[in-house]
Amino acid sequence: MALSDGLLDANKRAMVVDDCCNMIDNQLAAKSGIGGMALKAAFAALKGVKPGYIPYVVEQLLPQCFTAIDPIWSEGVKEGDPVEHLISKRSLTADALLSVTDKRVQTTKRAIVRSTYEKLRGSAKQHVEEAVPDLAKVISNYTKA
Repeated sequence: MALSDGLLDANKRAMVVDDCCNMIDNQLAAKSGIGGMALKAAFAALKGVKPGYIPYVVEQLLPQCFTAIDPIWSEGVKEGDPVEHLISKRSLTADALLSVTDKRVQTTKRAIVRSTYEKLRGSAKQHVEEAVPDLAKVISNYTKA
């Protein structure tokens, strides 16, 4: 079973989206310095697009994100600890996740979304890598038998 099959069934989807949004909020709250301020300002701008925009985008992107990282997760399952495997492959995981958002932003019609993403894309990999352990734990919470 693929990650998106197990994590996005009707009984889990809203909880997974909420947990991912909470994870994003916690990651943002932990950021400091000029880079942290820029990231927080960018997310504030995105939240201003329309009410509920971030959860909407998370819900739209999760199936593709889970599909992108499924091979890495599956390797970890075979090795016995998918959470640690995803964490140990955080650079590869970040690249897989960013390939999804890179593709998505190319088709967006919202200029604010595109320009915000393009401004932050240079530092995005570092931020995504830092979030991988928390994402792996969210996934683990919903994939345990």
